[in-house]
Amino acid sequence: MTRYAMRWAAAAAALTVLTSCSTSDSAKPSTNLAAELAGKVSADGMYTHLTELQKIADANGGTRANGTPGYDASLDYVAGILRDKGFDVQTPEFDVLARTEGGNPQLTIGGRDFTVDQASLLITTPRGGLNAETLRPQNAAAGCRAADYGSMSMKGAIAVVDDSGCSIVDKENAAVDRGAVGLLVVSVPGPNGSPAGLFTPGYYQKLTVPVGIIGNDANAALRRTSASVKLVLDNKPVMKKVRNVLAQTKSGDTKNVVMVGAHLDSSARSPGINDDGSGVAAVLETAVALGSAPPIHNAVRFALWGSEENSLQGATKYVRGLQGGQLDEIALYLNLDMIGSPNAGYFTYDGDQSGQPNPEIPLRDVPDGSAGIERTLAGYLNSAGVRPADMPLTRYTDYYSFLTAGIPVGGVTTGANQLKTEVQARLWGGRAGVAYDPNYRTPRDTIDNINRDALAKMGSAAAFAVGTYAQSVDGVNGVPPLDQRHRSAP
Repeated sequence: MTRYAMRWAAAAAALTVLTSCSTSDSAKPSTNLAAELAGKVSADGMYTHLTELQKIADANGGTRANGTPGYDASLDYVAGILRDKGFDVQTPEFDVLARTEGGNPQLTIGGRDFTVDQASLLITTPRGGLNAETLRPQNAAAGCRAADYGSMSMKGAIAVVDDSGCSIVDKENAAVDRGAVGLLVVSVPGPNGSPAGLFTPGYYQKLTVPVGIIGNDANAALRRTSASVKLVLDNKPVMKKVRNVLAQTKSGDTKNVVMVGAHLDSSARSPGINDDGSGVAAVLETAVALGSAPPIHNAVRFALWGSEENSLQGATKYVRGLQGGQLDEIALYLNLDMIGSPNAGYFTYDGDQSGQPNPEIPLRDVPDGSAGIERTLAGYLNSAGVRPADMPLTRYTDYYSFLTAGIPVGGVTTGANQLKTEVQARLWGGRAGVAYDPNYRTPRDTIDNINRDALAKMGSAAAFAVGTYAQSVDGVNGVPPLDQRHRSAP
């Protein structure tokens, strides 16, 4: 048992463990399970997995990205570890975009062709293009709500809106609600790209009519004419198969599943050892330490996601594939994404919104129970000698689909390309004004640049949380009971 875990032994012993129909009297859950798991998840054990992932990347062009042999080898490795420990492992497939074929998207205005970007490769215009007049909202240029169009009818028209105020999906829904058959969004990305919240994860799967992105020149030309225009969006998708990895304990209440996950894929140019081999290693070591049929009250499900680097598709496809009852049976979701950053920060996801919240995720949208998960993780880290800080919740991490489905979420991270502040450097050590991970999404994200101490503390914290909720999801840091869960897929 590590020194971090030993401090929790007394507190863990006081936890009340409820009797489960799946746990026999001779194999009752240990009241010290949380501390025991935290003690077993060590840096040495996690480094074993990181070493293998590094070897896989080295043998496959320096990457473990989706659709590459490096990803397939990574999946075979993690699935093999779980099977060797007695887990029944599933690797469900789903489709993601590999590339586009053919096509020449363009917008023709008064006989002149303008560049247009096709927002969704899944939705094309009819053969020969879409010929229609263009109209704009009367009341608000953003076109985020049907009311923005006032009394005007958009029937048979292509709506033209700006890129502010809401997601492209909301803009399309509002236009279609008023009868539009297409949408053009005027957007000129700045130094930081498109406005935050315009292109939400998986947005292209929710569009139902042709949607194009145009610049200021096309917008000016549209303002000079009332004649019909011709919109051609004819790029077609070529899909590829990607797999997730899922494994669940054979014991514990399957109506109160404790779920923990990390993304298995790297970015295209990186071996992805911190992002997110570190999270993968912690998930694997927790599974190894817990075992496939432990004496626990609540079942634990381990997930390793494909295609996180491509719009969070692995987690998103999984959540959307669950029926209402299956969503309700997930008590909570813990996410581990980058827990070995070389210039580490020590963050828990801000489930109680006590820090500076992300305006894209207001407090009312954060599922009940998320604050308790944050307290559980922060309490462990404080006991381990690390004062954690809040990481604002975001749309761009795997837990987002769980959050939008109403499932309590939490997790830990040591940060990505955000810069460490002077206050944080005094608190945690490291260098102020330098990214938590200067190697983020680069070929330098290797095992040589993992912060071993951060990995050990954050991996143990995650294991402690898994052990805590495997014992009980009740209490002050618990989550809503089953009969109070009324969830739906996003």
